[in-house]
Amino acid sequence: MLSQVCRSGFQPFNQRLLPWAQSTALSRSHPVQPSTIRNVRSWSNIPFITVPLSRAHGKSFAHRSELKHAKRIVVKLGSAVVTRGDECGLALGRLASIVEQVSVLQNQGREMMLVTSGAVAFGKQRLRHEILLSQSVRQALHSGQNQLKEMAIPVLEARACAAAGQSGLMALYEAMFTQYSICAAQILVTNLDFHDEQKRRNLNGTLHELLRMNIVPIVNTNDAVVPPAEPNSDLQGVNVISVKDNDSLAARLAVEMKTDLLIVLSDVEGLFDSPPGSDDAKLIDTFYPGDQQSVTFGTKSRVGMGGMEAKVKAALWALQGGTSVVIANGSHPKVSGHVITDIVEGKKVGLTRNLTVTSWFIGRCSTTEPRWLGRQDLILLYNIALATRPVGQLLLPRSPPLSSCIFTPPGRLAPPLLKRLSLSTSKLNSLAIGLRQIAASSQDSVGRVLRRIRVAKNLELEQVTVPIGVLLVIFESRPDCLPQVAALAIASGNGLLLKGGKEAAHSNRILHVLTQEALSIHGVKEAVQLVNTREEVEDLCRLDKMIDLIIPRGSSQLVRDIQKAAKGIPVMGHSEGICHMYVDSEASVDKASRLVRDSKCEYPAACNALETLLIHRDLLRTPLFDQIIDMLRVEQVKIHAGPKFASYLTFSPSEVKSLRTEYGDLELCIEVVDSVQEAIDHIHKYGSSHTDVIVTENEKTAEFFLQHVDSACVFWNASTRFSDGYRFGLGAEVGISTSRIHARGPVGLEGLLTTKWLLRGQDHVVSDFSEHGTLKYLHENLPVPQSNTN
Repeated sequence: MLSQVCRSGFQPFNQRLLPWAQSTALSRSHPVQPSTIRNVRSWSNIPFITVPLSRAHGKSFAHRSELKHAKRIVVKLGSAVVTRGDECGLALGRLASIVEQVSVLQNQGREMMLVTSGAVAFGKQRLRHEILLSQSVRQALHSGQNQLKEMAIPVLEARACAAAGQSGLMALYEAMFTQYSICAAQILVTNLDFHDEQKRRNLNGTLHELLRMNIVPIVNTNDAVVPPAEPNSDLQGVNVISVKDNDSLAARLAVEMKTDLLIVLSDVEGLFDSPPGSDDAKLIDTFYPGDQQSVTFGTKSRVGMGGMEAKVKAALWALQGGTSVVIANGSHPKVSGHVITDIVEGKKVGLTRNLTVTSWFIGRCSTTEPRWLGRQDLILLYNIALATRPVGQLLLPRSPPLSSCIFTPPGRLAPPLLKRLSLSTSKLNSLAIGLRQIAASSQDSVGRVLRRIRVAKNLELEQVTVPIGVLLVIFESRPDCLPQVAALAIASGNGLLLKGGKEAAHSNRILHVLTQEALSIHGVKEAVQLVNTREEVEDLCRLDKMIDLIIPRGSSQLVRDIQKAAKGIPVMGHSEGICHMYVDSEASVDKASRLVRDSKCEYPAACNALETLLIHRDLLRTPLFDQIIDMLRVEQVKIHAGPKFASYLTFSPSEVKSLRTEYGDLELCIEVVDSVQEAIDHIHKYGSSHTDVIVTENEKTAEFFLQHVDSACVFWNASTRFSDGYRFGLGAEVGISTSRIHARGPVGLEGLLTTKWLLRGQDHVVSDFSEHGTLKYLHENLPVPQSNTN
């Protein structure tokens, strides 16, 4: 299942849904006051934080793992779930299983309510039996036994069936719940009970009193007296919903009682893009109102009043009211015995690994709000207290120091990983400097005019910067990445989802709290959210209409997994950091050794660390070569010989298994080349387009290398470790990109912006510029306003 959220009012993730994988949920928006932020992006708060059992209503759960915190739950049983296949009588086995699951949750301290169908089916069975019995007696008296087979049963009116079946249905529920020492109470309602204010208050009071006494209310429409269906005017607005079937009743009840979760059980696996019986029907993992036109609804079920369209409308209405909604299969024998408890426990319910039985809905309350945060001068002052607080103050009560906030015993972690996990005073000082750089450089970053063109008289065109949208950033076990990436996202007007390494989970939580503390001053606390598990990342990768860009920071395997999992969402990053350094025949002895040491040994686990050293053939058996080898031995770097290098040596290190290897440790491949051109060819064949360096005193050779190596970063006489957003003066980086479109190299603030074109005219039409038109194109470049750099 996959929880989703309704985005509306900026909350960084409002307005677009943010789901979690194979179920459907929506949330109510919390708009920011206009006086606080202008040009605010409208999304509904996408709660990623864990919500306590006593959470305030109005914010739906954001992902499956939070459903275990649901305290008040409505379970709606569709007619197809509780009735038999012959439409006459109840499916007693399924009903008993559902009662058992509801009882288990009730005995856990939750407040359970049932909205049930079945009275008509139960009454039909009862009335048919009575009619057959009556007819058989009459036939026996008047015509003899031989005509019994020809007896016809008249069409049974639904209201009469409901009247005859309601008492039996309730008696059955009462007997079943009694087996678990739970008392149940029957409540029959009509539309008037919700729309008449006095009746509504009475109903509300009764339900609350029953819940207080640990009684399970069993609610049903009073089909014996229900009026004919009115014109389809319900569900057209937030405050209008007519109770004409149990789907609308369940949604109205859920919102009225401020429930945390509404589980709608049906006889299908969830919401499909076309009727489930059709050959090309596909299960929709994530749904939001903007997708309604892409769904073809089928007819209602064999016995139900509503059908899937009614369920979707009711679900969206409930989500607007702050109740999470899950639509699930409650009739399949493999899952019906545990589907309710599995949903509440946050499990990914499914018949098989690939067939889910739940659908989550995400709602977007409005699509008219601007997509981005706007005025950066309100929020870019993000050098939060975090950046200047002493390390000892960055702790929650009774928490271990940030430098030891890891779940794995330190003895089991490699030294490079421990170094990444630590948050030392020097790291925090660098972080503070970087955040201030971001704040300074982000003035007027959003909405900056890049280009102005006078297309024709009184027709002017502008190209301006805008945020990309919602970013999902998956970063390695470096807690300081969290505030850096958050600062870049906020300063560029983007919403942000962050998934950090589990080794630094505690540190990440503390830093996230501090980040939200800083953002709450400007009313955008929800702009940065944490994602807790890998499973949630998999779910998010499906949301191509909710998330605009995924940036994985980590191993090459992580990047490949994300690229494979992303369903239509662009992925920006580098698959590997195979960085080369070419030491030319005219290189300085002292410079070469110093640059190799810094590139390989200063931080070998970094993606910008040196992995392959290319040596000009003329340098073999020279003091320069000997000095480099001696330095590597001192630094305890394990050397792997390339094929050509190994051929020059009588006793050589182990020959490298692959020339395209990212070691991430104190290991290095050395290979021999005959020229700068051969070095370039080697880099293009085995490199990853990350960072490559030439060491030489020949300026002409250096320029040839700089111009012909097609990598994101190409340096001359400088360490590969300079490939970094902070060292480039960007304040920080959200990652390093090796793609050839959009941002490339260290991605800072500018890399998180895109552009749009604004055209201002005065009743201009294209036909006026035709061959026989009266206007001509001018296409004059106009001055661009200077940015405010103060």
